[in-house]
Amino acid sequence: MKRTGRLIYTILVLACLAACNNTKYLTGNQQLYNGANVSVESEEKVKNKKELESELESLLRPKPNAKILGLKVKLWFYNIAGTPTGKGLRYFIKNKLGEPPVLVSYNAIEKNRAVLQNRLENRGYFHDTVSFDTSVKNKKVFVTYKAQVGPQYTIRNITFPKDSTALGRAIDSATRRSRLRKGTAYDLDRIKEERVRIDDRLKKKGFYFFNDEFLIANVDSTVGEHQVDMDIKLKKETPSKAKKVYRINEVIVYADYSARDSVYRVRDTTHAVGGYTIIDRRKRFNPAIYDRTLIFKPGDIYNRDDHNLSLNRLTTLGVFKYVKARFQEVDSTKDPRLNAFYYLTPTERKSIRFEASALTKSNNANGGELSVSWRHRSLFKGAELFNLSVFGGVEQQLSGQGNIGTRRLGANASITVPRIVGPIQFNTNSGFVPKTRAELGYEIYSRSDQYTLTSSKASIGYIWKESANKEHTLNFVSVNYVQPTNITDSFQKMLNNNLTLARSIEKQFIIGSNYNFNYNTQLTPNRKLHNFYFNGLIDLSGNVLGLATNASVRKGREKEVFGTPFAQFTKLEADFRHYLRLGRFSQLASRITGGVGFAYGNSTVMPFVKQFFAGGVNDIRAFRSRSLGPGTYHAGNAWDTTFLPDQPGDVKLEMNTEYRMKLFSVLRGAFFLDAGNVWTRGTDTSRPGSRFSKDFIKQIAVGAGVGLRVDISILILRFDVAFPLRKPWQPEGSQWVIDKLRLFDKDWVYNLAIGYPF
Repeated sequence: MKRTGRLIYTILVLACLAACNNTKYLTGNQQLYNGANVSVESEEKVKNKKELESELESLLRPKPNAKILGLKVKLWFYNIAGTPTGKGLRYFIKNKLGEPPVLVSYNAIEKNRAVLQNRLENRGYFHDTVSFDTSVKNKKVFVTYKAQVGPQYTIRNITFPKDSTALGRAIDSATRRSRLRKGTAYDLDRIKEERVRIDDRLKKKGFYFFNDEFLIANVDSTVGEHQVDMDIKLKKETPSKAKKVYRINEVIVYADYSARDSVYRVRDTTHAVGGYTIIDRRKRFNPAIYDRTLIFKPGDIYNRDDHNLSLNRLTTLGVFKYVKARFQEVDSTKDPRLNAFYYLTPTERKSIRFEASALTKSNNANGGELSVSWRHRSLFKGAELFNLSVFGGVEQQLSGQGNIGTRRLGANASITVPRIVGPIQFNTNSGFVPKTRAELGYEIYSRSDQYTLTSSKASIGYIWKESANKEHTLNFVSVNYVQPTNITDSFQKMLNNNLTLARSIEKQFIIGSNYNFNYNTQLTPNRKLHNFYFNGLIDLSGNVLGLATNASVRKGREKEVFGTPFAQFTKLEADFRHYLRLGRFSQLASRITGGVGFAYGNSTVMPFVKQFFAGGVNDIRAFRSRSLGPGTYHAGNAWDTTFLPDQPGDVKLEMNTEYRMKLFSVLRGAFFLDAGNVWTRGTDTSRPGSRFSKDFIKQIAVGAGVGLRVDISILILRFDVAFPLRKPWQPEGSQWVIDKLRLFDKDWVYNLAIGYPF
C-alpha cells in the first residue's frame, strides 16, 4: 500500500511539472494568453465598483485555457499528444481530453478595449477612457485593462406617452412601477428592460399586436450636472392594430393534429362544453378536459399570461407530444377579434417497459430482478395516467456454508387524474393542472432461512403546483400494513436477543395523512449565483383512530386493527439546500437536513419504516448505509461481522457540503464533507448512548471524500470514495481519527450510485 501511495504521488508531481511547462510547445512569435483583469479608477466614488469590474471582465474574449487546481492540465494533454495520424489513443487524448492553446491576439485585445468602453457608456459613464497594458513572462501574456471614468449620469426628468386613448391609458398604468425614476443611474439595459416590461403589461391587457420596439427613448445628456432628460415615445410608424385591444372570437382545438394534416372536414367537428370547437376525428379524448384546462373563453380579452398558462396546462396533462397555439385576426363589425387555434399532437396512449438486472456477491450469492410496467395515458379518455407494474427477484447462495435464498414478488398500480376528485376544490390559475393520485401496492419478501414479509399499501391524495418551483402533495389517506410469517426457530432466537432486529420485521399498521411542500429554484433554467431547494414533510398516523378509541398504551388501552396495534405518531422532516455557482461547470452545493418523530397514544416507539437512519450513498458517505449511531452507540464493523442490523433513530441532523467541478468532457469531479447522526428520544437499554441530549454536538460523526461523476445529461453515474474523520463511539478525546487515516485502509467506503446525492 505504501508503494501505491508513492506511485500516485510521483505521477502527480510529474504531471504538475509537465503542466507548468506548456510554453515549450509554442513556435516562432507565438505567445500564450494567460488571462486579463479590469481596474476601474475614478476621482469620484464608484458605486458597486467590484460588481462593475466583474461585469466588465465577463465581457473579455477569448477565455484563457482552463485550469484544474491551478494547472492547465487540458492544454498539457493537447501538447503531449503530438500530431495523431489516426483515431487512436493519441487522437482521443488530444481532442477529447485536451484543449488547444489560446494564443495572444492584439486585434482581440483592442476589440476588448472598445467593448469595455461601449459598455461603460451604456452604464452612464459618458466620459470614460479605457486603456490596456500587457506583461510578458516566459512567453505568457497577461493583460490589464484600466478604465478611467467620470461620474455616472443620472436621470433628471422622464416622461412617458400620455393621452386619452386606450393605449395611452394602458401605458400610463404600466409605468407606475417603472424602474426608470428620477435620480436613478442611466442604464441602457434598464431602458430596454423597461420597454419589454411595458410590452408585457400591454399584452396582458389585450394589445396582441403591440411590440416593445414600437417604443423609443430619446435621451438628452446636455442638461448639465451629469444628468439626462429622457422622453419615452411611441414611434410614428406604429401600426393602428397595435393600438387596439383584442378579444377572443372562437377557440378551435385540433385534438389529433399531425403535421401531415392540412384540411379538416366539417363532419370531423364536434362541439364541446365551454363553447369550444373540438376537432377530434378518433374521439380520443373527452371534450371536458379542454374546459378544465384552457383559460381562454370566447369573448375574453386576450392576455399573454392566459395564453402561456393554457399551453403549460396542456403540456402537463402528459398526453400530448407537441402543443402549439396560433392566433389569427378576423374581420369583425364589432370590436377587434382573434380566433385561437390549438394544435395538439397526442403521444402514444399505451406503452410497456421491461427492466432486468443481475447481481453477484462475494458470498457466492447470485441473482437478478425483472420488472414489467404497462402505462396507459388517458385510460377513460380524460387524460388519466394509469400505471401497472409487476416485479420479481431472486437471489440464491449456490455454494458456501449455507444454501440461503431470497424471493421478492410484488405489484403496484396507480392512477393520476388531471383534476381534483372530491368535495375539496382548489381555485388555482397556475400553469399546472391539479391532480388526484391513487395508488395500491402489494409485495411478498421471503428469506428461506429466516422469515417471510407481506406488505400492503394504499394511498390517495392531491398534487398541485403554485408555479414551476413550488409543489404541494397532500395524501389525506395513506395506509401501510406489514405482516411477518414463517419465522424460523433459529431466527426467532436472534429476535429474542436483539430488540432492534425484532422491530425491523414487526407487525405494522399505519394509517394517517401526510403533507409535503417542495420549493426548487433550479426547476426553471437560470444562471443565478444562488439557487435554493427546500422540502418539508408532515406525517401523521393514527390520530383519528386514537381519539375515536381512546387508545393509550401507557394506561393499558392498546387498540388493534385487523389483529395488529395501529401506530400513532407525528413526524416532521425538513431538507434545505443551497447551490452556489462558482463558474460555468463548478458549483458549491450544501445541505442541512433533519427531522424528529414523536410516538404517543397507541404507540411507545415510532414504526421502524418511519424512523431515521444515517450513513449511505446519499447520506454520510463515510459510513455504511443505515449503520451509523444512534448517538455514541456502535453496532460493529461491516468487515468483521456477518450480520449488521440497521440502526434507527427518532431524531436526525445532517450537514453536507460538496465542491463540484468539470474535469474534461463528460467527467466531473467532487470533494465533499459530511457530518451528522441519529438519536433516540428515549432511553434504549439495548443501545447505550443513543439518547438525544444537550451534548448531541459531541456525538456528530464526520466523513470526507472525493468522487467522480459521468454526466451524460440523461444519466449521472457517480463513484465516491469516502473515509471517516470522526467516530462518535470512540472514547472522548480520541473521536477524531484523522491522524490514524491510512490510504485505502478497511475504514474506507466505496459508493456506486446514480444521480447526485443532493
